[in-house]
Amino acid sequence: MKLVVTGGAGYVGGVCAAVLVERGHDVVIVDDLSTGNRDGVPSAARFVEGNVADVIGDVLSGDTYDGVLHFAAQSLVGESVEKPEKYWRGNLGAALELLDAVTETGVPRLVFSSTAATYGEPESSPITENAPTRPTNPYGASKLAIDNAITGYAQAHGFGATSLRYFNVAGAHAGFGENRVVETHLIPLVLQVALGQREKISVFGTDWPTPDGTAVRDYIHVRDLADAHLLALESSVPSSHRIFNLGSGQGFSVREVIASCERVTGLPIAVENAPRRAGDPAVLVASSDKAMADLGWKPTSTDLDEIVGDAWAFLQQLGERSHSAGRT
Repeated sequence: MKLVVTGGAGYVGGVCAAVLVERGHDVVIVDDLSTGNRDGVPSAARFVEGNVADVIGDVLSGDTYDGVLHFAAQSLVGESVEKPEKYWRGNLGAALELLDAVTETGVPRLVFSSTAATYGEPESSPITENAPTRPTNPYGASKLAIDNAITGYAQAHGFGATSLRYFNVAGAHAGFGENRVVETHLIPLVLQVALGQREKISVFGTDWPTPDGTAVRDYIHVRDLADAHLLALESSVPSSHRIFNLGSGQGFSVREVIASCERVTGLPIAVENAPRRAGDPAVLVASSDKAMADLGWKPTSTDLDEIVGDAWAFLQQLGERSHSAGRT
């Protein structure tokens, strides 16, 4: 298939683009590099630098494409609270431009990178697609608004759409991994302590109603996530918008993640206990039963040490590349 991947210089988009190229697909990546990295673009993909809202119409009208995978987004929860306008314009505004371009050019398939943040603070766990959507920040709200827009566009204009709401993504694949200037995800933050780039890791809350008192989250390997995107493309249903949760179906506490990082790296991790953060649920675990049944998807890398190990190997390679570049 000939595919456009927006945000393909970022973490998840870059890995998904790499997997698509590996499977023999023709990939065009659109990214403005505001948060992504040029090194995160697979060499076999064609790269178009630019803001999605500004260039997507020209890209899609310039050729005939079999599908679009839309990853480009602002994704820092805290920043979304401080600068909601950036998230509403950047996320929803760009998505509407993309939907208009998809409609006008007749692209038959769309896969959207949605998020578990659309659910807000869930009433029960594991979380199914029938759970109430009550986002607690502009980031989650903007993603939910895009989901709602996609439903209307797909039904009215005939293309098949799929939203994948994933939980905590981690790991790396084929030299592509998480490399962001502003890092907020637990596993890379803990590994930065091991690398000496960060003094300690803060544990927000040690009195949660969980086995060890720390918050529990569902971690999905980024390679498994990429597989789900390809399955979503291949099984697209015209005039329909499907929504699937993606996770490993199991939860790991903050302390379990730190212990895994210590095992994988062989290094001690300095920890600082801190108060709970407002809006943090005690447990967030996905039910992926619907994706397994309808897409035929099944996560294959669910061992926490394997996920952490892949992330650790990537960060070490990244450090070696930076060191080599500094010597030239």
